Amino acid sequence: MKRKNWSGARRRSAPAPPAVKKTRGAAAAAAGVEEEPPPSGPESCMQITGRLYFAILCQKPKSGVANTHYFCIDDELVYENFYADFGPLNLAMVYRYCCKLNKKLKIVYLRESPEDVYRLLLAGNVSYLPFRDASFGTCSFHLTLLDCFHAINKALRYGFLDFSAFDVDEYEHYEKAENGDFNWIIPNKFVAFSGPHSKSKTENGYPHHAPEAYFPYFRRHKVTTIIRLNKKMYDAKRFSDAGFEHYDLFFADGSIPSDTIVKTFLNICENAEGVIAVHCKAGLGRTGTLIACYIMKHYRMTAAETIAWIRINRPGSVIGPQQHFLVEKQTELWTEGDIFRAKLKGNRKIAVTKILTGVDDISINDAKNRRANRKDTELYSDEDDANCVTQGDKLRALKSKRQAKAATTVPLTVILQSSVQKSKTSEPSISGSTDINKRTTRSAARKSSLKSLIPQKEKRKRNALQQIRLMKLCGHSIPRTRTVLR
Repeated sequence: MKRKNWSGARRRSAPAPPAVKKTRGAAAAAAGVEEEPPPSGPESCMQITGRLYFAILCQKPKSGVANTHYFCIDDELVYENFYADFGPLNLAMVYRYCCKLNKKLKIVYLRESPEDVYRLLLAGNVSYLPFRDASFGTCSFHLTLLDCFHAINKALRYGFLDFSAFDVDEYEHYEKAENGDFNWIIPNKFVAFSGPHSKSKTENGYPHHAPEAYFPYFRRHKVTTIIRLNKKMYDAKRFSDAGFEHYDLFFADGSIPSDTIVKTFLNICENAEGVIAVHCKAGLGRTGTLIACYIMKHYRMTAAETIAWIRINRPGSVIGPQQHFLVEKQTELWTEGDIFRAKLKGNRKIAVTKILTGVDDISINDAKNRRANRKDTELYSDEDDANCVTQGDKLRALKSKRQAKAATTVPLTVILQSSVQKSKTSEPSISGSTDINKRTTRSAARKSSLKSLIPQKEKRKRNALQQIRLMKLCGHSIPRTRTVLR
């Protein structure tokens, strides 16, 4: 039987709800308002406050119990998994649940410590499966409920989360692929987003956006810096010509960054004047890993707490070996953060047992570093991935599949790839609309004049094979009619 979470509230003292026969593989949560907790067997009911209970039940409680209200969110707030991952719920769902519970009980947030809350949930010999990452295969890193509680607690303390100012509608709008596929990780500091494409188009059900589509939102929210971590899928000049700083810090999909990349990333972020928007291919693994390094250094959060917070904001972030990498970097980043803060306070006489070398040798304006980065990234282009499906491709394909199932609105707008630009003043935008605006391209004559090293027929064949693999991955049927690839 599928597990269910039920909640209930008692409005005045009344007889306790009857005990419920338990069966394996079923659960429920209950909340009540009464002087005495309802009698229950082991693992069936835990008292959170005098009015609130969390209960594990095998079936929906019988209606008609006096002064008791049960509710369940299992079918209302559903985690959308990539593979075998099953949580934690994203920030919008956490917010909606808190509002729902607060409305029912008319209480102020209890502000209990993470340890106290976790201890209450463990009453009655209850155990909870740890969360896992969004990779395919065996889980090698466990993220516990306590890690998530600590993450929320510190997010409230550091101002990452403000329930009174959180815009749940905006969050749910922009996290959708058709609206940009991006999330704020730290307000007014970091945006994590899926990598832009050279053209706005829909491919294998996933909508790609050209850089210009992000300009209005980024400008409105003071984004000044773009950091790309994946291979080239668009010309960086399209951002830089629009007034954004653009940096390339490539490392392989699903891998961990080198120390040089970590230090360079941190230096860029520490010197940026505005908000930083970071992306890789899917905006999950590499993006989450480097943003996590910044959080660990500047807020002294543990690796597990940091991973939990980033996943609550952007589910699926930090994957496979990247989790263990952050655990190994924790002490080093904490030490570096202590030194950084001491220097800001003017206290240079700090006693440490381990000082990181080369921290001050990296400059975001260093011409040598810029040449090195340019040399590295010039080795890669979108053509390099034509014969393989990367981890980022798989995650984006899965996201498009799950959102397509849950969608109840108008289908995605089809992007025309060959429309001729008619107005230079028109600006493609992902803001304020669920439709994807067309992006015009350069003239066909100029495009055709560029000779490729690979014959056009061979390119089309390779691209078609890649599309077929992704469509199979998404569960889409292969169209019988001929597909025109431009």
